[in-house]
Amino acid sequence: MSQGPSAPRKPLRLWPGVLVVVLQGLLMFGLPLVSPEHSGTAIIAGIAGALLILLWWLFFSRAPWIERVGAIAVMVVGVALTSRLVHVSVANGMMGFMLFVYVAPILTLALVAWAAASRGLSAQARRVSMVVALVLACATMTLVRTDGLTGDADSDFEWRWTPTAEQRLLARAPENRLPAPTQPAAAPTPIPPIPKRAEEHTAVARPTLDAVWPGFRGPARNSNVRGVLIETNWTRNPPKELWRRPIGPGWSSFAVAGDRFFTQEQRGDDEMVSAYDLKTGDAVWIHRDAARFWESNAGPGPRATPTLDNGRVYTLGATGILNALDMRDGTVLWSRNAVADTGAKIPDWGIASSPLVVGDLVIAATAGSLAAYDAATGKPRWFGPKDGWGYSSPQFATIKGVDQVILVNGPGAIGVAPSDGKVLWKYDWAGDSIVQPAMLAGGDVLIGSGSGLADKTGMLRLTITSEEGGWSVKERWMSTALKAYFNDFVVHQRHAFGFDGSILACIDLEDGARKWKGGRYGHGQLVLLSDQDLLMVLSETGEVALVSASPDKFTELARIPALNGKTWNHPVVVGDVLLVRNGEEMAAFRLSTAVR
Repeated sequence: MSQGPSAPRKPLRLWPGVLVVVLQGLLMFGLPLVSPEHSGTAIIAGIAGALLILLWWLFFSRAPWIERVGAIAVMVVGVALTSRLVHVSVANGMMGFMLFVYVAPILTLALVAWAAASRGLSAQARRVSMVVALVLACATMTLVRTDGLTGDADSDFEWRWTPTAEQRLLARAPENRLPAPTQPAAAPTPIPPIPKRAEEHTAVARPTLDAVWPGFRGPARNSNVRGVLIETNWTRNPPKELWRRPIGPGWSSFAVAGDRFFTQEQRGDDEMVSAYDLKTGDAVWIHRDAARFWESNAGPGPRATPTLDNGRVYTLGATGILNALDMRDGTVLWSRNAVADTGAKIPDWGIASSPLVVGDLVIAATAGSLAAYDAATGKPRWFGPKDGWGYSSPQFATIKGVDQVILVNGPGAIGVAPSDGKVLWKYDWAGDSIVQPAMLAGGDVLIGSGSGLADKTGMLRLTITSEEGGWSVKERWMSTALKAYFNDFVVHQRHAFGFDGSILACIDLEDGARKWKGGRYGHGQLVLLSDQDLLMVLSETGEVALVSASPDKFTELARIPALNGKTWNHPVVVGDVLLVRNGEEMAAFRLSTAVR
């Protein structure tokens, strides 16, 4: 008995795959445009959408099983081969995970597009075209490189063959060929001290450039600018650009003394400390160390800021090189490797701590550990406890009449005696350990964490007291209303102002309650002009904005473009000059002054 003809195969069920691709596209690209604070949704949407499409393809598509299994096999082989062929910036570190995040939606989109376009082809042509489509989808990632991630984990893609900003700088910058002093001097020979200008809160006199900004976030490491009054109507009196110069990559800020400013940068295989003229932006001297640090998230270059003291420039490089240089000409006074001295391991994002000078000591933090050196000779004086990891800088404080150095690190926060490194107190919290702590009235300390990847996220206020039996630390409150990631916050009149993700926020220091949230500046940085109740915000995209430092409501007063490219560096205001930089360029602006 002959069998009848087999039943015709049901047509491909295409609509679920198309629906998922459309929803995936809206979440990955549409939502971040409308609501930038939800840009992290793109990562979730990319992965979740890809998984849903694979489930549809395997179990609900009605495709022949050889095509279902074959497509998955081609994807696996394609991703494996692609990971070996992509640019190193795409394959390294965090971008290694991001490679999967980007490849997955590209592959599944190619699968759905192929399935829709090949329905009328023969079986053989359909399968050959499937292999071609999926291989080409994988190959797209081999055509690009990345200059790193933004604070919201968006990749800054460029064509693989285009030169980086650093390569363009090396090809054209004449100052890169300046001779570098390398011979240690017999003894430090400081430049004359800068006269201190009496603060005149009602003065009519124009601020001068003699104001001192000795290092990371200013004299107290709190980004508080005093004695400066500026015009806030930038429509009528906008900041005037004085100069603009290319600069090597790095996330350093500036230290300023007299008519010079100092910063750190990377140029090729040399990690550099650079002195520039404040009025012109021209290089005065450059010191080089044969060192290069690079990781795919933030790219190459040093992460710390120079510290000025007694005619010397103290710097800590991304691999742990600690230098003492003569401020006048860059002569090396002494040099150590703090990472080697402490036995620390360079953390994922490099050594990012700026040196702290306390009396005759230079104190450096290497991956959560402290080391103190004689400021004049570089001789090690003491090594603190080895506590996990960290990117925060040591912070000087006087609590209950006792001088101490506070460090936020992986386990939490510690306070040590500057004289010998003895631990006075310790508090376990397990936050991000990136931003600086803030010293509050009465001996309280405010620390922040905001990546969402650490065990603790938010702001924590600690009350530290000294008793006969020793020191005690208690948590006063913990708030998720302000989550400071790597963007430092400021304290002003019983409130804290900073970035909650990519949006500015204000919280009450009494209980941590949020007062307002507003203004989209990406993951930027800011300084406080306390005499005018003003925040000067440098956005992640290089804009400078003035925002009222008031708890009543968010109010932006002015905004101008200042830099091109991703900007994570802290801005500096000295007198009536604003200094800004990122990993590609630096610029100075003259601020119109105001009379109170």
